[in-house]
Amino acid sequence: MGGDYAPAEAIKGVQLFFEQSHNADVHLMLTGNTEMVAPFMHVLEPYKHRYTLVDAPEVIGMHEHPTKALKEKPNSSIAMGFGLLLKGKVDAFMSAGNTGAMLVGSMYSVKAIDGILRPTIASPIPRQDGKYNMLLDVGINADCKPEHLVQFAQLGSLYAKHVLGHENPRVGLLNIGEEEGKGNLLAQATYPLLKELPGINFIGNVEGRDMFMDKAEVIVCEGFVGNVALKLAESFYDIFKVQKGFNDPFLEGFNFETYGGTPILGINSPVIIGHGISHAEAFKNMIFVAEKLISSNLTNLFKENFKPQGEQQVAAS
Repeated sequence: MGGDYAPAEAIKGVQLFFEQSHNADVHLMLTGNTEMVAPFMHVLEPYKHRYTLVDAPEVIGMHEHPTKALKEKPNSSIAMGFGLLLKGKVDAFMSAGNTGAMLVGSMYSVKAIDGILRPTIASPIPRQDGKYNMLLDVGINADCKPEHLVQFAQLGSLYAKHVLGHENPRVGLLNIGEEEGKGNLLAQATYPLLKELPGINFIGNVEGRDMFMDKAEVIVCEGFVGNVALKLAESFYDIFKVQKGFNDPFLEGFNFETYGGTPILGINSPVIIGHGISHAEAFKNMIFVAEKLISSNLTNLFKENFKPQGEQQVAAS
């Protein structure tokens, strides 16, 4: 029920996924108001054995207060989705609905992995060579400490390696210059911590112009800067493709629908947040992202990485 064009576009997205997916083991649990979705469900008739419709009669609006809405609407599609995730009846949960409700549900029901100071959200940024870099955080952590950025670097590096397939992803700190010592107090304090951190391939500072280049697969910053950078990048597609009619493969990479949704990294189960204006293509790709997250075993890799050192040694032995 989430998103400006729900439920029609969400259901079309499910249809596209079933048409293009080669994994018959994927079974979708669709949470929504059965009366409202009924006029659109006929397109899923050929795939009725591949999904289960769970009645969620309540709907959280896009502008409702997140915490209040989750508490007062336990039978909403978002609240019931998190309930299924907590009970282990689904392996991942995704929605293009109220972003605040998705974040609140992630933080207070799924909760952060032990050892994670703050979960983060990462977004792919297109490169000129057709690949993607990951920018994080892009919005949920506007004010950060150096320790938060260090963990973002670790989370992003694991994601880039195990989901995106980069064997030794390079990590850069977004700054106003390449030289060590540049930037505000946060950047200056974070640099030496990343430089000394084992287990990541830190290459130093990167600048805004490097975001779209083959320089660092993981670019770390606080959420205020990351969100401004992301929204600026997304505007390129709207200005040059939609308004001016330019056609270029590089521009297509700025279309958020091509990657579907943004994963929340550092929580106990995979959760993906979609854009409120998502159409069918975005919903389809959101499901493919969830499938990748599950098959990569990323959540367990996070848990192992952030265990206290002694516990890691016991597990290894």
